[in-house]
Amino acid sequence: MAKVHPLTSDIIDPITSQNASSSSKRERLTVWMKSLVMQGNGCTAYNENGQVVYRIDNYDQKNSNEVFLMDLKGKVLFTILRKKMWVFRKWEGYKSISNKNNGLLEDLSNNNKEKPLFRVTKNCRVLSLRGGFSCKVALKYDDNNNQAIDYRLEGSAGKSALRILDGQGGLVAEAKRKQSSTGVILGDDVLNLVIEASVDHSLVMALVTVYGLMQKKM
Repeated sequence: MAKVHPLTSDIIDPITSQNASSSSKRERLTVWMKSLVMQGNGCTAYNENGQVVYRIDNYDQKNSNEVFLMDLKGKVLFTILRKKMWVFRKWEGYKSISNKNNGLLEDLSNNNKEKPLFRVTKNCRVLSLRGGFSCKVALKYDDNNNQAIDYRLEGSAGKSALRILDGQGGLVAEAKRKQSSTGVILGDDVLNLVIEASVDHSLVMALVTVYGLMQKKM
């Protein structure tokens, strides 16, 4: 099997990890739809230096109703829950916050489930005869829920490629099958994820996670 990233993955410094949550320029991640644990169900994301920055470990479960997006150290950044309402399904993302007393991350899903940072509703409208679809993402930014911005996930059923768009149709992030430096296209579980400038990387990874769950990739 071809290597999903040309460099050896290293443990990243926590300070570097925090500063890498967004960037003033476009960034690229390699996303492998496998866990670091025995290549089980889950997801692993590498930065351009080959360092692991995000991971999901679902072990022997697939398409789980509860998924944790973590950094390499195992700190939970997002908890993603799948819920079913009538014939539709929705996914809710709860972002962990920093505890000012000890600097540790707290999982909001345990304490404040009524206030997810985002909701993805799979009332997907068909975009083409080839099975393309678009899912609505309701994104809330403040504690009072005063500001809500609609994002959109676009993809194709059974395929890994996807796009995340903002409410005006501007590109936020895009993922496609990764191509090696020699021109070889890797498997459909290895993606090249391009994130536009000034976008929260962990949020993008949380939405990529939802898409992977929809596609039953993890």
